[in-house]
Amino acid sequence: MNPFFRVLLGFFVMFVGFLFVWKNEKTFRLIGRIDFAERKFGYGGTRLFLKLVGVMIVFIGMFIMTNIISDILTSFASIFVRT
Repeated sequence: MNPFFRVLLGFFVMFVGFLFVWKNEKTFRLIGRIDFAERKFGYGGTRLFLKLVGVMIVFIGMFIMTNIISDILTSFASIFVRT
């Protein structure tokens, strides 16, 4: 992938993750309560879960921008493919 587009895509993914963390209440209203998160994290667990997902999305955006994601995906694919 062209480095210019890779950086733009990385920034876009990072921005989406940032919005998950910054506008947590709007995201919560859009998605709704997640029973798994409420059971595991207690009351307000959905909001915490959405913030954790947002931080993970930010890291994925950084991995895309720096092209580390290709190394991660190659390593993950090597688990399933015999060589």
